[in-house]
This record gives sequence, structure tokens and C-alpha cells, in this order.
Amino acid sequence: MASSSPTYISLSVLSAITLLLWTEFAHCNLNRRPNDALDTDFSVPLEHSFEIDDEPIFRRRGSLELRAGRESGVTISQSQLSEEDRNTLKEVAAVDGLYRIRVPRVSLQADRQTEKQADGYLTAFVKACALVESHLSDVITLHTDVTGYLIGVSIVTIPGTCRGLEVEDEVDLESFNTTLTVMAPVNAPMPETALFIERLEQEMEKKEKNPQEQKSFFAKYWMYIVPLVLFLMMSGAQDQSGGGAGGGAANGGGR
Repeated sequence: MASSSPTYISLSVLSAITLLLWTEFAHCNLNRRPNDALDTDFSVPLEHSFEIDDEPIFRRRGSLELRAGRESGVTISQSQLSEEDRNTLKEVAAVDGLYRIRVPRVSLQADRQTEKQADGYLTAFVKACALVESHLSDVITLHTDVTGYLIGVSIVTIPGTCRGLEVEDEVDLESFNTTLTVMAPVNAPMPETALFIERLEQEMEKKEKNPQEQKSFFAKYWMYIVPLVLFLMMSGAQDQSGGGAGGGAANGGGR
């Protein structure tokens, strides 16, 4: 009996530890949200090009960060312009050149990145002088279809015109100040066919309940029409008789 006591205690301790681990495992699983596994970031490259000879050579400007899960959305991450890029941009602006951006044709739904590979690029442009005078302030709009797949991109500057203003390189052409928007299609309002049919049925029911409304115009107002017709007929007869009498008198006076 004395030798079985340590064994009994060891089994009790082992059972308690096993129960504690199982409880902790169940607690972790109960607190895990279904979408936690989807809270993963995906990056889509944003590229730009500004060249003196107007031949596009795209390089990385930043990236579009796509987040799936409960807090889905799109944000933009951008790098600062180097001194060489700032000088090149001003030179392109001086010759009225173009500033271009492009993004790949992908889905903005992070959980659908594996469904469809990128199919080419979407490109937009503004005048380089407008971007320089706006101090790198622009608005980039991403246009998607109903499934979240990119179908277009646009860029505008604030302000959007070139006025020939002087811009300091170090202060005004270092970092982009970008507003990113995503435009999804909006369904047009449907015609209220059901409401129109309902009103038409109500009017037909009223006419069936009140046959007086189905009568013709003459049937409704005959008591006014008949006296008026009789009055006109009598007036016409009197005019004819009066004209005949006058003509006879005239002929008699001529003999």
C-alpha cells in the first residue's frame, strides 16, 4: 500500500496538468475570430515615369497596401523623391512634358489575389508642370468593377493648372501628398414598376365599383348638351324665316 501512494499522487498531478492544458487550448480556440487568418497585407506596386524624351520608363513610386479581413481597405505607401528625380521632374516640367503613373490590372480584394493574375497595366498622366506647382499634391482614383477588379485609374493635381510658379526643390518636391480614392460602380435606380401597376389596379377597381365613371362624355352631360342644340336650331330657323320675309318685301316695292 505504501508503494502505490506515490504512483497515485503522480497520476493525479499528471491528470491535473493535462486538464489545465486542455482548458487553455479550448480557451484559445474560443477566443479566435474566424477572419483572423485573413488579416494579411498584400502589396500592389505603384509606378511612375517622367522623362525628357517622353519615352516612358517606369520605376517604383510606392505601393498600394491591401488589407483583408474585418478591416479591409486600400492605403498607399510612397517613397521620397531623390535629388536626381527632383531635378529631372523640374526639367520635364520646363519643356511641358508629362508625368505618368501606372498600376497592374489586379483585384483590390486581398483574399482574391490568387484567383486572377495581373493582366497588363492601367496608365494615367498629368502635365509635369502641374504636379511641380502643386508641390506633389495629387489625387489618385482607382476604378473597379462589381467584383473589385481594377478597370481604370486617374490622377489629378491640386491645383490642376500650370501658372509658371517657382518651386523650391528641397522644401516642395520631396514627398508626395496623395489622396487615394476607390470608385466602385453604383447601381442605377430601378423604375417603380410595381408601384405603377398597383396604382393602375386601384383605379380599375374604383371604376368597377362606380359604373358612373365609365359613362361617355355625352351620357354624363346630355342635360346640358340637348338644350343648347335645341336653342341653336330654333335660332337658325328664325333667321331663315326673317330673311325670306325681307326678300319678298323688297321684290314688291320694285313693281
